[in-house]
Amino acid sequence: LFLAVCAVGIGGTFQYGYNVSIINAPTQHIHKFLNETWSSRYHKELNPDLLTFLWSVIASIFSLGGLCGALIGGSMAIRLGRKGALLMNNIIAILASILMGISFPTGLFELLIAGRFLIGINSGIGLCVQPLYIGEFAPKHLRGGLAMGTSIFLTGGILTGQVVGLRELLGGEKHWPLLLSSSCIPALAQLLFLPWFPESPRYLLIDRGDELSCAKALKRFHGSSEYRREMEDIQRECFALAGEKPKKPWQLFSDRAVRWQLVTVIVMTMGQQLSGINAIYFYATYVFKQAGIMAEKIPYVTLGTGVCECLTALSCVRSNYVGRRCLIIGGYLLMTLWCTVLTFSLTYQELYSWVPYMSMMCVFAFILSFGLGPGGITNTLTAELFVQSSRPAAYMIAGTVSWISFFTVGMLFPFIVNGLKQYCFVVFLLECFFVAAFIFLIIPETKNKSFLEIKKEFHKLNFGRNA
Repeated sequence: LFLAVCAVGIGGTFQYGYNVSIINAPTQHIHKFLNETWSSRYHKELNPDLLTFLWSVIASIFSLGGLCGALIGGSMAIRLGRKGALLMNNIIAILASILMGISFPTGLFELLIAGRFLIGINSGIGLCVQPLYIGEFAPKHLRGGLAMGTSIFLTGGILTGQVVGLRELLGGEKHWPLLLSSSCIPALAQLLFLPWFPESPRYLLIDRGDELSCAKALKRFHGSSEYRREMEDIQRECFALAGEKPKKPWQLFSDRAVRWQLVTVIVMTMGQQLSGINAIYFYATYVFKQAGIMAEKIPYVTLGTGVCECLTALSCVRSNYVGRRCLIIGGYLLMTLWCTVLTFSLTYQELYSWVPYMSMMCVFAFILSFGLGPGGITNTLTAELFVQSSRPAAYMIAGTVSWISFFTVGMLFPFIVNGLKQYCFVVFLLECFFVAAFIFLIIPETKNKSFLEIKKEFHKLNFGRNA
């Protein structure tokens, strides 16, 4: 099970975290490349406004690709299987790496845009299919811990991208094309290791009707002595679904039986993206400068934020025994607290010499709180709230909401920060508090429950108390 999570994660959410992270290091070098390419092609200087536009396209096209990936990820998981979709997804990553790698020697910045779009598609599919696959092959008593592999590899990708992007490694002027094309390495690693593991047992029995292959897969994942209990659980779900075909995303919106599950997933996904985590990263450099850290040392201090997220994701595997509900509510409430403290500390930054260090503490504490709850548990809950026929469509909807929110934050965030300054955290603290309140009132505990048991918990909400 552990090796399966590693084989799935290295080419799944690791790619998303890695490719979000590495684009920051070569910003100035890409600006120079755009200027030189434009001058040699048109024999005139590139207009500063056009340069800003081209750079914003290169940076933001990734989220558009991610949206496209989320829209097709569920369909790929149904047609090719969970494992088959992930293997096919690596072809997209390798093609993207080639395009980004040859953009500099060929002098075609258009290839850089195309490559970023394709790696966005790869990340969108990976974010959709990886938690789906892990959630289906994990035994229910380990589902929470194994599903945290999604968060561990995502934060591991961010940290790896920060390290590899240092100017001493691949973040320098000579090596930035190699940095952008290095995303082929995790793709090749997954193509090498994932074929050794079986397809999702639930997919094999419920979607394909192949009981023999399902039993073989369960024996590989759970062992010859432990697989029968999980087999019985899958058979009960298969019987309850009575041959129901996988649903399309638009069918979920008209299905009363999943109404509150769908509302929950949309609220949690939007809450994760709009929680203020991007504002924290934006303000981190300013906070570190105010604390007296030299500008050239800040990239190394920023690595601490990546280490924070990674350590929190790892610790969540152990702390998952307290339950998903407790972790995610606690995470949002702690983020509310740190937003409040950070607003005050940024407001009175100049008043006392120790206040900048308080701001630094809040940055790290907020990131730890995000990893504790919203960052780690959201994908786990999305897998648990739906039965087999609805799960791929639910991940497509969750992925679409996530990428639209990601893009919206990228577009509106600079205006929010410029307009409200440090008071932007008041907006985020309110958002975190309301999401915590919603989860407290709506979501039941899902720990150690089968998918059918969780469905029964929501039955009262969807059809009324007397149903």
